[in-house]
Amino acid sequence: MVFEIAIAVVVLIIGILVMAYSSDKAVEHSVKIASALRISPLLIGLVLVSIGTDLPEIVNSIISCAVGHADIELGDSLGSVLAQMTLVLGILPFLVGKFKVKRKEVLIIGACEVLALILAVSIAEKGYFTRINALFLVASWPIFILLIRSATAKKQKEEHSVSNDDFHHLRHWFITILSFVGIAIGAYAVIQSIIALSTMFHVSEYFISFFVMAIGTSLPELVVEVTAIRKKQYKLAIGDAIGSCVVDASLSIGIGLVFFPQAVSGRAAMITGLYAIFGSIVVILTLALRKKLDKKAGALFIAVYLLSYTMLWT
Repeated sequence: MVFEIAIAVVVLIIGILVMAYSSDKAVEHSVKIASALRISPLLIGLVLVSIGTDLPEIVNSIISCAVGHADIELGDSLGSVLAQMTLVLGILPFLVGKFKVKRKEVLIIGACEVLALILAVSIAEKGYFTRINALFLVASWPIFILLIRSATAKKQKEEHSVSNDDFHHLRHWFITILSFVGIAIGAYAVIQSIIALSTMFHVSEYFISFFVMAIGTSLPELVVEVTAIRKKQYKLAIGDAIGSCVVDASLSIGIGLVFFPQAVSGRAAMITGLYAIFGSIVVILTLALRKKLDKKAGALFIAVYLLSYTMLWT
């Protein structure tokens, strides 16, 4: 028993180190791709980085639905939204200090994130995902991205500066994709070690999927955002932080169920989903009103996340 726990802890540490190194490279080369293609780092964060850091949730969605355990992927995706919007954003100022955010960008991306959550919860609470419903969720993701791009295009054009460096596009794309693979591998190792530790201590499956596994699959976002902020790429960090939640609430939930439609725990999804919506609104309004993320806001976000543990007794 002691040896198994030690192995799980070692795997956990190695997984985190792999994610840290891979995320550093992902941020570095994603920014270069953004400059070379004349795309704002905000959009790169929303699309490229958010998909990359959500690979664990996407892979988990397909695998868990394939083996008939959609509750695991649904709990993981909704739990990841809550963890990323509250816990991850709450931890950031304690790790990298306070930084400013743009009110317009937060409100636009945040509104799309809340809408995506409402759509997902309204379908899940019925207790069954049809292939059409799941496909609707998957298709909603590019629509949300287009809405965000359209609403922020003018401001991005004004603020974006184009670098004249001679970028080797294929090299940057290759390293970026390879970095995302590293993030996914590291995250998978972290998830498996967390599950192993939870099993050893006889923790319920629901707890693992919504709370423990969700924290594990949110680690890539935390590492990428810390790295981005340290490189002063604030737009990329915010784009990934909230953009990955849009991915979780739409693409991650729907992708596995498109191929393997099945029943889910509607009541649990409704309770946890509604709380995720509440947490998201608190975070979005706080950031929009204060136009910065500091330790006071961070402490509030962490408190909102910890309060969610009361749902275990509902």
